[in-house]
Amino acid sequence: MNTASSMGDHATIGRYETFSYLPPLNREEILEQILYILDNGWNASLEHEHPDRAFEYYWPMWKMPFFGEQDPNVILTEIEACRRSYPDHHVRLVGYDTYAQSKGHSFLVHRAR
Repeated sequence: MNTASSMGDHATIGRYETFSYLPPLNREEILEQILYILDNGWNASLEHEHPDRAFEYYWPMWKMPFFGEQDPNVILTEIEACRRSYPDHHVRLVGYDTYAQSKGHSFLVHRAR
């Protein structure tokens, strides 16, 4: 009897943040999260890592953080560019809270298979 739900087998699939317990986000849902980051005045950034090393604390950064970027389409374009450049890597979107000097938001936008 298969007891795994449509959301995956939680005993064997690595989880990287809260959203990883949900089905993968589509383009519009990712856009909503980008807008949340921008609306909070946070700076967006992309990180990527190969699944074999994904549980290490530091992931390489894709370019520099998007300091002051207010166009969510620019960030979406960079997400796609990172995915194309590293198709075998997970890609994570991070929102840096400059006031608290910490990550305010972080989730996978692409999970490598």
